[in-house]
Amino acid sequence: MNEVVASISISVDGYIAGPDDRPGQELGVGGERLHYWIFGGPWTYGDDQTTGATGVDRHIVDEWNLRSGAVIGGRTTYDIARAWGGKNPWENEFFIVTHRPSDVDADPQQFTFVDGFQAALDQARAKAGDKNVHIMGGANVLRQALEAGVVDELMLSVAPVVLGGGKRLFDGFARQTELQLVQVVQSPWATHLRYRIHQ
Repeated sequence: MNEVVASISISVDGYIAGPDDRPGQELGVGGERLHYWIFGGPWTYGDDQTTGATGVDRHIVDEWNLRSGAVIGGRTTYDIARAWGGKNPWENEFFIVTHRPSDVDADPQQFTFVDGFQAALDQARAKAGDKNVHIMGGANVLRQALEAGVVDELMLSVAPVVLGGGKRLFDGFARQTELQLVQVVQSPWATHLRYRIHQ
């Protein structure tokens, strides 16, 4: 049976976006630094000069793609990322959790919009087959998965930055969760902490 793997980039002080994150402000003030590891260094939205992940960071991304059979993300992440230009950034079917699936004008070959996390998880599990379901955020979807007790593995990619404000990953999260650290991988842009979750 497939496993559920959740991952997200986070600052040293626990933020997954800087202050004032919203469509048009993307990851908030300074939030792009959380994803330097994915883009191979400094980048901004609209910047065509990025090289993409390199070295151990590239290995992390390649492993996700190899192990994943379906991906789940949140509607806010979809909106902030400007729908990735209308093209699914993953090699697998991408399920977007939203309470407004009918107000989306997107190519159904690229994205599947689902009302509610559990429905998205059920569809993603069926699509993934023997491969994993990858939950890529945002914070709300990742918290729902953790609260439901369905996450087998959690990866936090900790960027070497203190944002001082923004959106915290664990705001409002109340479920005690025991983690076992199974891997630490470091690059100049992030320290990737991989945990097994004991349910």
